[in-house]
Amino acid sequence: MLRPIKLLLTATGAPGCSTLIRQLKNNGERKIEIISTDIDEEVIGKFWSDKFYIVPPADSEDYIGSIKKIIKKENPDVFLPVSSAEVIPVSKNKQILEKNGTKVMVSSYESLEIATNKYKLYLKLEENDISVPKFYYPKNLEEFIDMAKRLGYPTKKVCFKPHIGKGSRGFRILDESISRKDLLLNYKPESKYISLKEFIDIFKKEEDFPDFIIMEYIEGKAYDAMALCYEGETLLTTVKTREKERWGIVTYGELVENNEITKLVEDIISTVPLSYNVGLQFIGNKLIEINPRLSTFIYQDNLIEPYLAIKLCLGEITKNEIRKYQKKIEYGRRMIRYMDQIFWNKKNKKIY
Repeated sequence: MLRPIKLLLTATGAPGCSTLIRQLKNNGERKIEIISTDIDEEVIGKFWSDKFYIVPPADSEDYIGSIKKIIKKENPDVFLPVSSAEVIPVSKNKQILEKNGTKVMVSSYESLEIATNKYKLYLKLEENDISVPKFYYPKNLEEFIDMAKRLGYPTKKVCFKPHIGKGSRGFRILDESISRKDLLLNYKPESKYISLKEFIDIFKKEEDFPDFIIMEYIEGKAYDAMALCYEGETLLTTVKTREKERWGIVTYGELVENNEITKLVEDIISTVPLSYNVGLQFIGNKLIEINPRLSTFIYQDNLIEPYLAIKLCLGEITKNEIRKYQKKIEYGRRMIRYMDQIFWNKKNKKIY
């Protein structure tokens, strides 16, 4: 057995965090003590962790100070930020957070600035001949309308999203073909469809126009690629189908062998040199977005990608040793994400 380690893990109310914690604890090689954090007190990860702290939101000026205090008190071996909102401030303050010996699992600030901004990302990839959807950056409502028409609207669907976003927040599909009555009666309230008229009604009286990227609507088979990489070098790539989703999060998927996506991942990570676990979303052979953090994995007993990343961060495994895991991928392995419940009393004792 390897020596026990202590891990500081954030955003443990995020979907998938309870599974992540269970998988890390069942790694088969060592004991991992998990100290978790979140901005809310009642989160699922709290009940699977050894210790729990409430922290301010990542955009708060008190966030880094709060993390520093936890690191000083707990002295974790590794600090792993889970939320997209946290990776930028953590990366900016990496040297400070590592001052007492804790390793921080985060990409460089320069790479994250590109990866988390869809407009900068698309520009960078386009400059390096990597296929992305056709896109524009409208600076005002008039430009938005003009660029939608350039993309073929209303004959063709187009979509838009904020330069910097999380999940499906701010993402909508412009489509005139769907009946508003049908949308009201037959689609769930979280429907992503909107008409141009509705968009205009929202923003025609607003003084400030948001930073949107408007782009062609890509149709085809959707894939999520999970890359384990280090400073622009891709060491391991798993690809799964994105068959159904809820709130922008995949709920049904299957591990598949897709050499085209695997090669694209290598090219993209080389162009935007990221580190550790990174999620990349594709439709067909076009990149839709990058999530430079932990994402949804299909775990195996012999392949727990976040655990391999922790070992890489600690210098316990070589790049070549990680590459060998590519042959261990169980293609055809499926996943379902579903809702569950946990119960506890006022003393926070778990009740199953």
